[in-house]
Amino acid sequence: MHSIISILNNIIIVVPALLIVAFVTIAERKTMASMQRRLGPNIVGYYGLLQAFADALKLLLKEYIAPTQANVILFFLGPIITLIFSLLGYAVIPYGLGLFISDFSLGILYMLAVSSLATYGILLAGWSANSKYAFLGSLRSTAQLISYELILSSVILLVILFTGSLNLTVIIESQKIVFFILPLLPIFIVFFIGAIAETNRAPFDLAEAESELVSGFMTEHSAGIFVFFFLAEYASIVLICILTCVLFLGGYLSILPINLVFYLFKLVFMLDYGLISTDFISIGLFSLNLGLKTSLFIFIFIWVRASFPRIRFDQLMSVCWIVLLPIIVGYIIFNSTITMGINIHPFALNL
Repeated sequence: MHSIISILNNIIIVVPALLIVAFVTIAERKTMASMQRRLGPNIVGYYGLLQAFADALKLLLKEYIAPTQANVILFFLGPIITLIFSLLGYAVIPYGLGLFISDFSLGILYMLAVSSLATYGILLAGWSANSKYAFLGSLRSTAQLISYELILSSVILLVILFTGSLNLTVIIESQKIVFFILPLLPIFIVFFIGAIAETNRAPFDLAEAESELVSGFMTEHSAGIFVFFFLAEYASIVLICILTCVLFLGGYLSILPINLVFYLFKLVFMLDYGLISTDFISIGLFSLNLGLKTSLFIFIFIWVRASFPRIRFDQLMSVCWIVLLPIIVGYIIFNSTITMGINIHPFALNL
């Protein structure tokens, strides 16, 4: 019975995550179309809401073709590995107070680990295709991901120094007084730049540069196997946006006092008359807060893609190692000096 409950918990998380990915693709196409004075998808379903499902069906019905000289096993496993490790990070996200699959005490380290392992899928897919474009794209992607993971992990270290814990729920609850985006605003900007680069999004999508590498590491992939790469990319975008909310915007915490919002819901839904469960509304409010904040960051991701031109690969690496990394190292030293000087440093980490 316990195994069945565990399977159901995972399904409840994974299926909505995949559906969110589908609707994020629609939102991106509609938003970019609006910015570029186009219509975007508007035929398949009401307001084009079923366009992503039509695209997925088209890809699944296409014939799967692998290059003659490719390593077929690794060529097939690469996208699957990338998708699996993109979805594993959702297991430790607290979507509300007590609403999670696993309240892992080392949740931050777990997320860094699974995001790092996703790099192997990209590298295997590019190398096994026996194509110079795919191979160069996978090398670029690997160098980019490894470099900017250092930026992200250094920023996360600062948040850990503020909270004294590696647990995501503790990090969220530590922001009841003030969201970390206020004292860590410069570091938040650095983290968001690193998040865009980590997810291979424009203007940092050098691994998929059409003008140079056709389609980068996924040049030779097509049909159903291409869907795995597509889902992995957008699943990573949603996950990194959720993580940004957790680290800097209080996760599921509300900007307004939660008691005030809850009282308004009691008036609207007449909870005193027992029409709707109080616990259900409470969980819904927490999840709604996280959803709205995540949607804002996803919109900013799309906005950045539509606004900035692609930079060169040497500029991408220079920004990481010469500009962002010294800023973060200096901020870590500064923050540690100040907090230890006024004796507010959480020496005992709650592991």
